Amino acid sequence: MPATPAPIAWSDPQREAAFHAWLAPLCQRFGLEPSSLVPASADASFRRYFRLQGPGRSAIVMDAPPPQEDVRPFIDIAQRIQAAGLHAPEVLAADAAQGFVLLADLGATLYLDALREAPPERANALMRDAITALVGWQTRLDTTGLPAYDEALLQRDLNLFEQWCVVREYGHQWTPVQCQQWQRLCTLLIGSALAQPQVPVHRDWMPRNLMVCEPNPGILDFQDAVRGPVTYDIASLLRDAFLSWDEDRELDWAVRWWQQARAAGVLAGHPMEQDFGECWRALEWMGLQRHLKVLGIFCRLKHRDGKPHYSADLPRFWAYVTKVALRYRELKPLLGLIEPMTGSLTTTAFTLR
Repeated sequence: MPATPAPIAWSDPQREAAFHAWLAPLCQRFGLEPSSLVPASADASFRRYFRLQGPGRSAIVMDAPPPQEDVRPFIDIAQRIQAAGLHAPEVLAADAAQGFVLLADLGATLYLDALREAPPERANALMRDAITALVGWQTRLDTTGLPAYDEALLQRDLNLFEQWCVVREYGHQWTPVQCQQWQRLCTLLIGSALAQPQVPVHRDWMPRNLMVCEPNPGILDFQDAVRGPVTYDIASLLRDAFLSWDEDRELDWAVRWWQQARAAGVLAGHPMEQDFGECWRALEWMGLQRHLKVLGIFCRLKHRDGKPHYSADLPRFWAYVTKVALRYRELKPLLGLIEPMTGSLTTTAFTLR
């Protein structure tokens, strides 16, 4: 006999009552069984996801409590993705004021899990699907009204590293001279990002937010989409928060993206259109900006939000950061800034999957 699922915990009885009052008629409408409600997943935000079963179908329910979460961007981008001919969960019903959304179920196989278990041929097929879908996202998604990933937002992201990682996690204070070095590095990274072609950016196009399904992949966690640097999402895919690849495979997949992006006109008129070396440099610098941001976010999750398990992946990001800083003369001052936190860390041993 299968085990009975643990009851879903609610910290607010009024929200629990509102949730079930909203869900009950939808279960009847879509042929779902309310008693089948079980946790599906949670993420780094305040959102939670539950799964419901019914005869021949299942669905996902999002609980995104206001004011911490706003489901309207999610609903908006989901509609844009479908209009672009890409695969995102269909929004079946929503109460934006209360933060409840009923979604079509894309299944239970994350790219992250599939890639960890996949032989090389299967991993290649999955990543190529993700790359093709990314180029489709970059060329077909409507960007009307999307926020710009501008200088202010890029700088805000980098500030997370200093505030939450350097100061809060490691208790380290940079000297005035080091602060000047840091700001010069920020200027370099931001300038590189702003000089790139500007396209729709998912901001977390990584294996944890892609589903293995048909058509493949299914796209999740897209509510923070912006218009910004063309290499941001491919850098997110190749140098992931939870999964690392050897550089030969990174380069192979990067070349495949570059070739498709060129053919689609995504890189038209930019130096990287004709020079993969320039593209790779821009990708690595963009990845560095992202990895510094994520170091800050993971430390913030630990100290502010009570989610310390994300900090287990800090060494992965220190390895990414160190590798890129070692490779480019302009970025080498970063090594001195992070040395008190990384010590003798090297990247040679950090190629695990």
